[in-house]
Amino acid sequence: MNQQASALVTAADISRLAGVTRATVSNWRRRHPDFPAPTGGTDASPTYDLDAVRAWLAARGQLPEDTPADRLRTALRNHPGDGELALHLLPVVLAAARLDRREREALPELRDDALLRWVRSAADDGAHDILGTEDAAYGREAAGPLRALLQYVVTDGAEAATDVLAERLLEDTGGTGTYLTPRPLAALMARLLTDSAGAFPTTVLDPACGTGSLLAAAASAGATELCGQDVLAAQAAQAAVRLRLSAPEAAVTVRAGDSLRSDAFQGLTADAVLCNPPYGVRDWGHEDLAYDQRWAYGVPPKGEPELAWVQHSLAHLTPRSRAVLLMPPAVAERTAGRRIRAQLVRDGALRAVVSLPPGAATPLHIGLHLWVLERPDPQAEPPGTVLLVDAATSGNRDLDWAAVDDTVLSAWRPYLADQDGFTGAPGIAGAVPVTDLLNEAVDLTPARHIRTASRQALRPALLARQASELYGQLHQAARDLTDLSTEGDWPPADDRARDWRTATVADLLRGGALSLLRTAPPGRRTRSGEPLPQPEPELGGRPTLTATDVMKNQPASGTEADLPTGAALPLIQGSDVLLTEILRAGRGGVARVVEPSETGCFLGPHLLLFRPDQRRLDPWFLAGFLAAEQNVNAAATGTSIIRVDPRRLRVPLLPLAEQQRYGAAFRRLHELRTAARHADQAAEDVTRLLSTGLTGGALLPHGHGSA
Repeated sequence: MNQQASALVTAADISRLAGVTRATVSNWRRRHPDFPAPTGGTDASPTYDLDAVRAWLAARGQLPEDTPADRLRTALRNHPGDGELALHLLPVVLAAARLDRREREALPELRDDALLRWVRSAADDGAHDILGTEDAAYGREAAGPLRALLQYVVTDGAEAATDVLAERLLEDTGGTGTYLTPRPLAALMARLLTDSAGAFPTTVLDPACGTGSLLAAAASAGATELCGQDVLAAQAAQAAVRLRLSAPEAAVTVRAGDSLRSDAFQGLTADAVLCNPPYGVRDWGHEDLAYDQRWAYGVPPKGEPELAWVQHSLAHLTPRSRAVLLMPPAVAERTAGRRIRAQLVRDGALRAVVSLPPGAATPLHIGLHLWVLERPDPQAEPPGTVLLVDAATSGNRDLDWAAVDDTVLSAWRPYLADQDGFTGAPGIAGAVPVTDLLNEAVDLTPARHIRTASRQALRPALLARQASELYGQLHQAARDLTDLSTEGDWPPADDRARDWRTATVADLLRGGALSLLRTAPPGRRTRSGEPLPQPEPELGGRPTLTATDVMKNQPASGTEADLPTGAALPLIQGSDVLLTEILRAGRGGVARVVEPSETGCFLGPHLLLFRPDQRRLDPWFLAGFLAAEQNVNAAATGTSIIRVDPRRLRVPLLPLAEQQRYGAAFRRLHELRTAARHADQAAEDVTRLLSTGLTGGALLPHGHGSA
């Protein structure tokens, strides 16, 4: 009897299988002599026998229950040949998504011959729109992967299935260095295309579309015609499927090829361009394209490929239409590109440069820039200023997208509406005169202009009024902190600390004293218990409470763009308790009871929601003990990024009246912590403004008479 060989898996596959980080898998390999030895691959990228890995994980209690995603990955790896099957399965995902739920659920139950007949017929209908799938053949050996794929579409949705196929495609196409534009950043870039009247462009082009995240953001904002091109055919195919899934009403055209060398949309004049171009690619066609007509602002040097993408984008626009590109910060200052930068500024093609905080997009350690471009109208006078915005948040390890959005849009929208009357914000945003930028360096880095604003840009009366307002906020915050920091009644326990019986969250869930929800793909379960309860999605413009909001105790700042697609979306209710699921080394857990204003919000990713039966559990008592440092440490896994296993957290078993006394104490501590943060932020705001005014000559020291 021939036994089928086990599939081979990489360290990345193991991390997905066990639900841990890559760093945890590396630790297992180093610290556990019994970890399975590599059976293939290379020293840099070894592969392991899947059955051996599963047996090792099961022995340690780290193996989640087999999921449809795991079965699909295994079926793809066991299929003979390379990853071509993953590409050919993309039109199958699209065809299944177009069926109603009952028809979709019936597909995995078909016999092999009936399933293959349906696939050949259904995939043929849409294959001509998806690159590389025109000649797809589905033989009998494809029945297993097809069935696994359709089961995953049924349980987790079409977009989740596309993600798993994408993993396999990138492995076999050598798609290293391909990065997804984060959804909040893509949404911000799309918002910058909205005109002053609130209208959004109809036709949007992305000449380096990857898997289509920027075009999807454009469709969400109102675009109805989406055009994309990517050098990797596999990514272009993914983009075509993803866009048809997320924007079924839009006209989608995606092509494969190098946009600079072989422009698939050569005759297209788009209403807008969104692009996250590849960075630092020196072999971009400098020699072949030396006399290209697109270089209206100068031939890009070999080491400045990003300036080629800038001019390519401008060439596809109608006059007064805009493009938004994500750029490495060096493009704003490199010597080789200063002549092109000068011409872009002089002609009015560059309208704004925004510096983003590190972590906004890959590479995460660099603060990238957004360039807002506009094709000049030859009949109009070039603008006299360029908007520069410094949205980088120094010293803040937690990226606050709500704050970034507010900083950028609160500068861009007033500037767009009234460029001559725009006053800016000291140290953050300003309309810099073109003459100030056209010096020898033509350095467009926002911080170098905004943080060293000219004295003429400062308005003494305005700064004095703002300083007075901020001082008032600081005084109020200090009074609140003082009132809350008066010594309370904290009597000691007996000679020894109290010792009480405890129950795990898993015990409380089984006893009905508690329910647990989180925003995660449905169907994922572990050997520790049943799947988490998941209500049906209910979209409609609701705000989303994010993990950052809980950590900073601020109002819900997220939107539906922060939520995963194809996942159940719990709604927050009164008296729910929230706990951050992901922690960083050296930081404790943060838990609190929801505020009344947060009722009805969506629950964002990486948050755990505990809904207590208030006849048995006091919410603030629960929040205080769930976030206890020793409790979180005992229920956490990981090293640099720490994940809390909520079912292992423990809660004391106390009478409700005693719980309420503890709950009142925990609520007081929460209010004290919040007041301290408000006072700290108010002090930071007032000192920054006063420092800018004093050093810029707009404000005088206390006791100094007016000149």
